[in-house]
Amino acid sequence: MPAPEPQTLAELLARSTRSFASRPLFGEKKEGRWKWTSYHEFGELVDDLRAGLAQLGVTSGDRVAVIANNRLEWAVGAYAVYSLGAAWVPMYEQQHEEEWLYILADCGAKVAFCANDAIARKLEAARGELPALEHVVRMDAPGGAEHGILTFVSLLHRGAETPSPRLEPTPETLAGLIYTSGTTGNPKGVMLSHANFTRNVTACLKVLEVKPEDRALSFLPWAHAFGQTAELHMLLSLGGSMALAESVDKLVDNLAEVQPTVLISVPRIFNRIYDGLQKRMAAESAAKRLLFTRGMTVAARRRELEEQGKRSALLELQHAVFDRLVFSKVRARFGGRLRFAVSGGAALSPQVGRFIHDLGITVYEGYGLTETSPVLAVNAPGAHRLGSVGKALPGLRLSIDRSVTGDERDGEIIAHGHAVMMGYYKLPGENAKVFTADGGFRTGDMGHLDAEGFLWITGRIKEQYKLENGKYVVPVPIEEQLQLSGFITSAMVHGQNRPFNVAVLVPDFAALEAWAKGKGLPTSDRDALLKHPEVQALYREEVLAHTRGVKGYERPQRLLLVSEDFTTANGMLTQSLKLKRRAVLARYGDAVEQLYREPAGDTRAA
Repeated sequence: MPAPEPQTLAELLARSTRSFASRPLFGEKKEGRWKWTSYHEFGELVDDLRAGLAQLGVTSGDRVAVIANNRLEWAVGAYAVYSLGAAWVPMYEQQHEEEWLYILADCGAKVAFCANDAIARKLEAARGELPALEHVVRMDAPGGAEHGILTFVSLLHRGAETPSPRLEPTPETLAGLIYTSGTTGNPKGVMLSHANFTRNVTACLKVLEVKPEDRALSFLPWAHAFGQTAELHMLLSLGGSMALAESVDKLVDNLAEVQPTVLISVPRIFNRIYDGLQKRMAAESAAKRLLFTRGMTVAARRRELEEQGKRSALLELQHAVFDRLVFSKVRARFGGRLRFAVSGGAALSPQVGRFIHDLGITVYEGYGLTETSPVLAVNAPGAHRLGSVGKALPGLRLSIDRSVTGDERDGEIIAHGHAVMMGYYKLPGENAKVFTADGGFRTGDMGHLDAEGFLWITGRIKEQYKLENGKYVVPVPIEEQLQLSGFITSAMVHGQNRPFNVAVLVPDFAALEAWAKGKGLPTSDRDALLKHPEVQALYREEVLAHTRGVKGYERPQRLLLVSEDFTTANGMLTQSLKLKRRAVLARYGDAVEQLYREPAGDTRAA
């Protein structure tokens, strides 16, 4: 008889460190080599840090914050806090200082872990604004506490000298406060219980064929619910391992070194794969391009037959040849052992999804929100529809409220079941807005369920807008299509209450400058390059080519080319990489307004 499912994260850890003691858990690259920490070693670190935190007075009901990217100490801190019955409050290193201070004050954190001394100094300087904050712990400082400086290592030493027993939180105990970055206003603290996390992990494992021997390359931030649940908690629960990527820039190198079997990712990474291969093939010889194109055609036909429950012996034979000659070499760049990938956090373009699938990399697209722990639905073996986000997880129910949209098919997605959050921290007014009378959670996302129960996302309720003529526009799918152009890195479509849509486009300057040099155009001044008539004509052609499938009134009629990408650093993206439309308009609003005064077909640069 199988053991009962773990009800808390503290129980989950205790089981795993006992069952998988000698197995590797976390890998870190140090001095050019990967060093692995075993489950047993990790458990001992958690025990020591828990005892150290207990000496600082941390107990059940307290909040402990962390400002750091993924690292071993992050995971140790999280599980030490869980096993004290306290709540873990993660933040990003790249977040603005005012957001750190707001979150620390709002949650009343007693202790804050900091990735480095620079962050710690900022918190120390703001102590007057943070009356609940008693201790700041530096993660990267070696040795013991000196001159009143508390370090991660010194806290471990203190705990090892005075062990403290593991407290037993209940399933309903608050485990984490994850603050949604939000596209407007202050972040909201999402309260997630131990049961929210553990039951979401258990439900994912019931449909995804994750195995104890699986290994992931970790680059999604654990400060976000997707990376935390679907990677950290899920792999730890079954004996899997995680190598911590050095940086996003070194992903390809790290993939080849670590040879992961599963990949937990977001669409942006798959878009990079798509864009990179397209550009790489364009630079190859005609013979290689022909071989690749023919192979992709065969793979696409094979996939189409599979979707109909059919197969062709001839196509299987041809595909085997192309897989050996072409696709296996592509997959080798990602380590050569990848069994499947899970994509979440945003919608994956169907075109990109089909392309990656045809390369022989199965991508299971899923859907969820921080407020739902986060996974609500996911494609899985035996239940996979490209373009959908899969079926609801076991124990969850999804319904569609069409009264919000007035549409015959698409409405607001409402989630019911164990994944739904406890609520927003200290925000009863916000809770009243999102919870239905029967405890369902209004996601704010728009979509529909097909006859087989697959969920299809069509946009955000708040992002849908009307043009001046009363026609509705959902901008995200249009933006995704535009970003498939090899010449476009980022795009924002705008037109609320206006006569037509316009688009703010960030060029892929490597591709644009290569094209411009081929045309004999000067490239030393990017702003001047964007204003060149031939460049503006190029982007009008790219928009037309990548919006053939949209309705005429949805297609952007005028374009604004800008040289600065949308990033978290400049405030135009949230930490979970969602577009802050108001921030983009605040930056380029005057130039966008000017587009509406220009002749049709105009392209401008800013």
